[in-house]
Amino acid sequence: MCYLIRKNTKKSDYQKKTIFAEKLVQTMVDIKTLLKSDSFKEFIRFCIVGVIATAIHYGIYLLLNLWINVNVAYTLGYAISFCCNLFLTAKFTFKKKITTKRTGGFILCHGVNYLLHMLFLNFFLWIGIAEQWAPIPVYCLVIPINFVLVRTVFKRFN
Repeated sequence: MCYLIRKNTKKSDYQKKTIFAEKLVQTMVDIKTLLKSDSFKEFIRFCIVGVIATAIHYGIYLLLNLWINVNVAYTLGYAISFCCNLFLTAKFTFKKKITTKRTGGFILCHGVNYLLHMLFLNFFLWIGIAEQWAPIPVYCLVIPINFVLVRTVFKRFN
């Protein structure tokens, strides 16, 4: 009946604090390692480029939407921001040359991205979100997908 006998396994407050401190230090080391990693820096640069491209897209969309159809305004904004996005993604985010293969892959990724944009934009308009606000949830849904696609293209075609 050994399993009925209980050892005094309670840890002292000192031991608990020591274990907590060790875990905290390890977590801090892990965070420091993450912040220094190339992947994290790349992600931050992608976010910066994404904010710039999104601001261009959204600004052009809002301006053109005053005079033309919402889908045409959205498409023109997307096309103009695409050019800026390609250059900044290659040169700043991934620090690569713009090659024919990378450009082709980028266009393919953004073709998928554009279709997702239009699908979600029209869905959000259909459920009643105002034209000036409908792109915001679209960006939240589609940008993470785009990051994975574009990163794959720029890492694959070295």
